Amino acid sequence: MLMRTDPFREMDRIVQQLSGTSGTWSKPSVMPMDAYREGDAYVVAFDLPGVSPEAIDIDVERNMLTVKAERRPAARGDGVQMELSERPLGVFSRQVMLADTLDTEHIEADYEAGVLTLRIPISERAKPRKIAIGGNTDRKQISG
Repeated sequence: MLMRTDPFREMDRIVQQLSGTSGTWSKPSVMPMDAYREGDAYVVAFDLPGVSPEAIDIDVERNMLTVKAERRPAARGDGVQMELSERPLGVFSRQVMLADTLDTEHIEADYEAGVLTLRIPISERAKPRKIAIGGNTDRKQISG
């Protein structure tokens, strides 16, 4: 039901970590995610520790889900000298192609403990259903 759009994003993430570069709006860093089915919905969870909910942008256009977020440096007072800075800063983004069988009109989003969780219900037309066999044997004829 979900499809990764860029198989080389993981390599880009590793290169960015090794080079120490931060993501920008024109070239964002990748954010880790998990995706799984739970009952009648797909759940997609993104790791965004230290990002305020106001800095997260979730967009769906057609069947493309885009999540962007920005982590800025923490405000520090005068006289503070940074000794070590390993937490990535900058812009993070992830795009996921959603199947036609998902109901993008009813996506629910929660953000707790640095994890953005999206629940995407499976559309009613995609769910399995029983088809009743009609007992009526009368058939209409169409004349042309």
